[in-house]
Amino acid sequence: MDRDLESIQQVRRLIEKAAEASKVLARFSQAQADAVVAAMAEAARRSAEPLARLAVEETTYGVVADKVEKNLFSARDVYNAIKNLKTAGIVREDVENGIVEIAVPAGVVAAIIPCTNPTSTAIFKALIALKGRNSIVMSPHPSAVGCIAETCRVMEEAARQAGAPEGSIGCITLVTSEATEELMRHPKTAIILATGGAGLVRAAYSSGKPALGVGPGNVPAYIHSSANVVKAVADILHGKCFDNGTICSSEQHMVVDQGIADQVRAEAERQGGVFLSPEQSRAVARVLILPSFRVNAKMVGQQAETIARAAGFSIPSGKRALIAPLEGVGRDHPLSAEKLSPVLSFCVVKDWREGLEVCRKLLEFGGMGHTMALHAADEEVARAMALELPAFRLVVNTPAPHGSIGYSTRLFPSMSLGCGTPGGNITSDNLSPLHLINIKRLAWERRAVTTLPASEMADGLAHSKAKPEAILIAPSAAAEPASRPGKPEGSEIERQEIARLVERFLSTRGRSANAAPASPSASSASDAASAASREASSNPVAPSDLSAAPPSVDFVCEEDVRRALRQGEKIYITSRTIVTPSARDLGGAREIFVLV
Repeated sequence: MDRDLESIQQVRRLIEKAAEASKVLARFSQAQADAVVAAMAEAARRSAEPLARLAVEETTYGVVADKVEKNLFSARDVYNAIKNLKTAGIVREDVENGIVEIAVPAGVVAAIIPCTNPTSTAIFKALIALKGRNSIVMSPHPSAVGCIAETCRVMEEAARQAGAPEGSIGCITLVTSEATEELMRHPKTAIILATGGAGLVRAAYSSGKPALGVGPGNVPAYIHSSANVVKAVADILHGKCFDNGTICSSEQHMVVDQGIADQVRAEAERQGGVFLSPEQSRAVARVLILPSFRVNAKMVGQQAETIARAAGFSIPSGKRALIAPLEGVGRDHPLSAEKLSPVLSFCVVKDWREGLEVCRKLLEFGGMGHTMALHAADEEVARAMALELPAFRLVVNTPAPHGSIGYSTRLFPSMSLGCGTPGGNITSDNLSPLHLINIKRLAWERRAVTTLPASEMADGLAHSKAKPEAILIAPSAAAEPASRPGKPEGSEIERQEIARLVERFLSTRGRSANAAPASPSASSASDAASAASREASSNPVAPSDLSAAPPSVDFVCEEDVRRALRQGEKIYITSRTIVTPSARDLGGAREIFVLV
């Protein structure tokens, strides 16, 4: 069988298993889902180092120690951020507005995993999928199949031991473009999590399935004259060199105020940066950026010394980053693009306003909506630039990759960063389990649509079999006075109607309209009933003996609840009890009702 056909068949088997698993997971309680996710996170923490080593050996990208830290970030920081999220059953109740929100899992998640952050992204996507009670099938980058498949094995084994069904986590091992397309377009795929190049993300969005794609980063790091230069340079070099620049939100450009440019340059050299001549810069650009304007895969995630050597020159051992002067932005200036390696461009501007325009051009050239780093003590400058720049994560006085993913900031910890509509994405959020669940809403009436005569409303409610939680009476109908505009006050029809309604209501409480109430009337749900009750009290007789009657009531209004609260009593109700909306809200919030 041809490899492409075999890979398509593998995808179909994986999705069938995942679809069956998703049916089981959808019935999991919050406690069951949380137990599975906790076990997965613990397994990923234990395997953080061997998975990192496997990733570097297979892809040749990055630094083992930094990949260990990224794995731990997913298994530790992301887990801690999601472990208490409500993703099963009722997740929110708005008593005042009568709305109940219920979580419903998306279903089978198709996850595209990149080669730059393979194991950490696989850990992250598995955790957020299962936290939302979804199954997941991963499509690895062809150059990272082994390490991603091993990550899935570790996570799936832990999930099954904690109670997850077989097929909850799957991974394609026969990777072809046809297999990935089949995964994204399969009828049982519910949603796509796409992390990768622009072409792959576009394919995800054109698949006909809901897709959460993330765009490329081309992150400027602006240093304002008010910045702490030593810390700013340290942050930029640390972010740029972390895992050799393979995180898409790592810094790509240093944009520096003219007044501190010499100081920044000297500090960057002191901290391990090497400034290139124009000729060296052009040589690096030729090696790093292909004629198609894509990054040369052979140079992704390599050490600065390796890149310099490939460009035809050498740098002192131990130097961390190559820094090239930036003479413009666009296709005529290759180093103005994303580089995915420890190579920075360097641009001097006269002030923050010019810096804003340069940063805007850089983002528009290749990083719309992604990330921007600001280094300034002047908060007003940071705010002014944030209002104008087309980036949805503007991190201040911190390394860009660490700040954007929520490691050094309080942004939601995530390995997938949305770029919003400017970046061609559906969201600008740091992705979380909440992006992989649907919300079902149960909504009670809060504004009457139909208007019925009071007699018909009373008849209908008296014979209702609904539970008290499901009975909502519009005050405008239940409490409407019997007299209406245009009808003479005190007419015989009005009096007869009032008397009939009150007699019906009092009879349900074991009383007669001719009996004197033993306590203040609880029928204050209507002005008419109150008036009739006062009239009846002018001819009192001995109250009926209620000692044998059950303690439950048939009708509860807001005044009943308030009186019970004042007296420290409970209100006993049955499934036939009529409860007005205001009474239900007030009594339910204070747990005053007892169902008998």
